[in-house]
Amino acid sequence: MNRLLLLSLFGFLSVVSPIANAAEDLTVLPALEGAAAESGLVYQALQKRAHEAFAKRKAVYENIKTPEDCEAYQKRMKDFFRTQIGGFPERTPLNPRVIGKLKGDGFRVENVIYESWPGHHVTANLYLPDSKPPYPGVLVPCGHSHNGKASAAYQRACILLAKNGMAALCYDPIGQGERYQVLSEQPNEYFKGGSRYRPPHPRVQYYCTAEHTLFSVSSIPLGSNAARYRIWDGMRSIDYLVSRPEIDAKRIGCTGNSGGGTLASYIMALDDRVQAAAPVCYSTMYRYLIDFNGPQDGEQNIFGQLAYGMDIADYTLMRAPKPTLICAGTLDSTFKIDGTWELFREAKRFYTRLGYAERVGIIEADAPHGFTIQLREGAARWMNRWLLNKENPIFEVEDQPVFTDEELQCSQSGQILLDAGERSLFAVNDNLNQKLAAERAAFWSSTDVSAARDKVREISGIQPLGSLPRPEFKEVGSISRDGYQIQKLIVTPDHGTPLPALLFLPNMRQGDLVLYLHGGGKQVEAETGAAIEQLVKQGDVVLALDVRCIGETSRKNNRRIGWSHGLLGPNYHECALAYLLGESMVKLRAEDILVAARFLSEIQSKKKTNPVVVTAIGETAIPALHAAALEPGLFSKVNLSQMITSWGEVVKTPETQNQLINTVHGALKVYDLPNLIQLAGREKVQVTLPASVTAGLASQE
Repeated sequence: MNRLLLLSLFGFLSVVSPIANAAEDLTVLPALEGAAAESGLVYQALQKRAHEAFAKRKAVYENIKTPEDCEAYQKRMKDFFRTQIGGFPERTPLNPRVIGKLKGDGFRVENVIYESWPGHHVTANLYLPDSKPPYPGVLVPCGHSHNGKASAAYQRACILLAKNGMAALCYDPIGQGERYQVLSEQPNEYFKGGSRYRPPHPRVQYYCTAEHTLFSVSSIPLGSNAARYRIWDGMRSIDYLVSRPEIDAKRIGCTGNSGGGTLASYIMALDDRVQAAAPVCYSTMYRYLIDFNGPQDGEQNIFGQLAYGMDIADYTLMRAPKPTLICAGTLDSTFKIDGTWELFREAKRFYTRLGYAERVGIIEADAPHGFTIQLREGAARWMNRWLLNKENPIFEVEDQPVFTDEELQCSQSGQILLDAGERSLFAVNDNLNQKLAAERAAFWSSTDVSAARDKVREISGIQPLGSLPRPEFKEVGSISRDGYQIQKLIVTPDHGTPLPALLFLPNMRQGDLVLYLHGGGKQVEAETGAAIEQLVKQGDVVLALDVRCIGETSRKNNRRIGWSHGLLGPNYHECALAYLLGESMVKLRAEDILVAARFLSEIQSKKKTNPVVVTAIGETAIPALHAAALEPGLFSKVNLSQMITSWGEVVKTPETQNQLINTVHGALKVYDLPNLIQLAGREKVQVTLPASVTAGLASQE
């Protein structure tokens, strides 16, 4: 700490900095320019860590030389993948029903419903050839079409397969078609936030990408995300396919586009029944997503996968040497073609090591993102080769007629959630949490405080204070006010993201050391006459800090998440990238809080520390509670305001507001927020103005 800062602490400051006479400006960090202005400092720091993870994975990949190496790698990746999505439940009866039948030229369609979870139904269309069975069966998971399985491109892909002797099952994903999970009471003419697209049903309000991620927000505290449920839908759909007498269970394929390409990749990696696969407009290396568009919606991000070394290429490597065709578009602006070819080269080398180089291929349509006719024909020919042992060319009829949404409808109302007895996946999650609540209660009643604290630390990933390096605190300016000074500080911890802070120093110190954390930024209560001044006037030393993704470190305008309808906050990409690296924003912020509190506790002397009062408002409250629970000796009082009362509310509520940033993966397997209050010490924790999970938090300026 510099001499000027020390002198001001004890009221001996006799020289006023020239900056004090200027108009007050509480900004600390210099204005961002170029790439930093677009992506923000926090994302750039996480991006650097992601690149380090990519380099480590590449080194591991290059060390795979023999078939035995390949098989060991595959097992390790599959085990990790299953674990990170939360595993799969036991299979329950499908209870399938055929709702209606349609006739096409050379094929027929059955509208079907079956249960992937008890009381939770999948709406699907089964396209069957007019030729004599048995047929191979091809699963077609949908991409992000608002009307799901009724999208013309997916219909045409299925019709092409059926007209060439293969059955195709196309089903609505959650949050699309007839399976939206977040419905409004009032009808909507357009999706919320715009007037460009009409929803497939008047009660639908959010884009499918937003719904997928809202469901991930519900699932993350349980140790899973939307991927688990979407993969399970696909596996249960294969169960339905193979249950049909017309289908040859030994000849199953899978192809899907965009978000359906994601699901095709997941399903082909984890379900050994998929003999031939053709993911479309998804396969690229993760580096190209991180560097250009950022992580995509909820189900496309697996917890810790980048830190572990699991890239998108690994979904293809996991299934080798089963036949896989990579389908891509030259002009795909999301899943970059350069990354696709890099992925294909990895796959080709891996398949070659296993002795089956010919079983992985690639086609590139000179077209933008989408299940274009070239890619539909390519996928159909791949299935024709590997499921029917035929090499005849397959071409789609120009302007192939398709059915209307109403003709393909399976539910009574047009939305299965509105039909009698339907159970939403949020209700499924709530039921899972209720079971975990009993386990948590038993754990906390039978475990001593020290062991419980260790378990919370293990789940949250928050490092012990002694393991956190001391950051640099650099003074960059000062402001003089009546009776106190404000020092502008830049805090630079080892993670590399500079954190702006304001240190309020009374001329006569006679009160507490207060760490003030406002979800709207350090400046919110820093004006003359505001809450911080009231503390300083009574002799408190106050450090107001912007932790990561707060105030000056928050992204002001993220143009790439318009699909989120504002439900996920401005820092979605930071949260998602941290999640991919196996961390939560709660963890990152809690560590920022710990190093700042340590600095404040030692502000008079490192030999004799003083406990700190922490006041946290809005989305800083949960990280502050974690910090106090894990390092209770550092804090004398913990004042929390506008904090949600339980993650259980997040789990069961379909339409949450800006709660992704508050989640910790798998926390509810061990603890909930009230348990942290117990660890921090109930006598020193005060919670006021509890927040609703559906209301805007204090981070919204």
